[in-house]
Amino acid sequence: MHNRRHAQTGQRVTLNTHRWWRDAVIYQVYVRSFLDSTGDGIGDLAGVRAGLPYLKKLGVDGIWLSPFYPSPQQDHGYDVADYCDVDPLFGDLAEFDLLMTDARRLGVRVLLDIVPNHCSSEHPWFREALDSAPGSTARARFHFADGRGPDGAEPPNNWHAMFGGPSWSRVTERDGTPGQWYLHMFTPEQPDLNWRNPEVGEHFDHVLRFWLDRGVDGFRIDVAAGLYKHPGLPDSPDPEADARTRDSVNPLAWNQPEVHGVWRHWRSVCEEYTAEDGRERLLVGEVSVPTAREHARYVRQDELHQAFFFDLLSAPWNADAFRKVISEAMQDIAGTGSTVTWVLNNHDQVRTVTRYGELGTEGSGLGAARARAAALLMLALPGAAYIYQGEELGLPEVVDLPDDVLTDPIFRRTGSRARIRDGCRVPLPWSGHASPFGFTSGAESAKPWLPQPAYFAEYATDRALADTRSFWHLYRDGLQLRSGLPQLGDGELRWLDTRPDVLGFVRGDGLVCAVNFGSAPTPAPVSGTPLLSSGPCTPGVLPGSTAAWWISDSANP
Repeated sequence: MHNRRHAQTGQRVTLNTHRWWRDAVIYQVYVRSFLDSTGDGIGDLAGVRAGLPYLKKLGVDGIWLSPFYPSPQQDHGYDVADYCDVDPLFGDLAEFDLLMTDARRLGVRVLLDIVPNHCSSEHPWFREALDSAPGSTARARFHFADGRGPDGAEPPNNWHAMFGGPSWSRVTERDGTPGQWYLHMFTPEQPDLNWRNPEVGEHFDHVLRFWLDRGVDGFRIDVAAGLYKHPGLPDSPDPEADARTRDSVNPLAWNQPEVHGVWRHWRSVCEEYTAEDGRERLLVGEVSVPTAREHARYVRQDELHQAFFFDLLSAPWNADAFRKVISEAMQDIAGTGSTVTWVLNNHDQVRTVTRYGELGTEGSGLGAARARAAALLMLALPGAAYIYQGEELGLPEVVDLPDDVLTDPIFRRTGSRARIRDGCRVPLPWSGHASPFGFTSGAESAKPWLPQPAYFAEYATDRALADTRSFWHLYRDGLQLRSGLPQLGDGELRWLDTRPDVLGFVRGDGLVCAVNFGSAPTPAPVSGTPLLSSGPCTPGVLPGSTAAWWISDSANP
């Protein structure tokens, strides 16, 4: 630690030279599904505040809040109508300030989700654009263009939206005639902003400062490889790639070089606040790019502090696959001076219990065992980790929601259930034996915004805390042990010589982690009883679908 003078008050401020974010474990709170304080079936900020002691007990370092801004909720808040307020659905600014006060008292850091690639079609800017003429300054904040073909009846290019269908919609002009088209890489209710217009960047400067002035510790940035589009908006050689993969694949719409200038500027804004009070603010990006090497460009020392490394999340349950993605991340990302930001679950992906098991069931025993093992592996890796709410309960994906309750715009636009995200967003079970399982403070007849299956009773938080064999205790014990290890952010990693189905490594601080991806028991790389294991272990043996930690100076070379 060292001291410096506060830039405004002149008082001496103690700075912690250990940068907290390098090894932080952050809990993703999907606000509408966390805890409902009003009885309307939708989670809210007061519910998050009530759940803070639970999260503190779990042992996380901070929380990331999904968007709670005013929004028509066409994409559950990722269609923002006002970036500097709270939707009444979730509370108000006074409630947000109370949440910040309680979080600060408990030592829990708070990150907000910011959505700079697009806004809502209800945003005042877009409403002004619709009321303005082609070529106006209002339309210049978005991507408006004339159509092709006779009477401009065809979209300006052939791009398709990630959520299905064309990425262009035509507007009706003020005189009632068919007019220009506007770009939306997700849904028509989410028009893409034109970051080549300086007004857009200036607006987000104001947004950042508004929330930083209210005490937040940083931002998770949605679609961080987006923002800029190829200036000519040319046709894509594979226009349906984004929709087919549901990923940022179109090289003309994503990962343009100009975006790095935005992150350098945002980093400078965060550093300005850090210099004022010694509390480091964090930028973590949702960066979806083809390789770890391209990923690394976003976390250079003057850009984002971190970016989610999704390759671990998408890796099949296979020792070679896990080793490959971990090795690439350690080489390319950690080599920038940042640390890898590991993630196994989030609000857009099938939960690990189901993903690693048998899709179509509420979570096979095999899927649960593998999910537990993967959690210990992630928590042992050098760097930071993000946990998605319910992951610590071992919640499975809800795969049989009726069509009439689905709210995901992917389903609305495509009619397909193949990639819908509602199943990982079902409200959390807290207590009791029937829905709403303590999620809502209303009457027992109160209905959560998505129905909870009866088997959620087995995963309720009160049961998890009472059962020392539960997922919750595995996560809590792993977090406690992790917090006492000295090299989480910057530790080295050396692979051990193991059998083909086993992945093992030792870190510079002596922590050994091994995962048996196979089904048959195998000799453990370290003798003695593990510090922690994802399933029952005996000394010297590592069962199938199990991970374990040891501290040892004698791991096999």
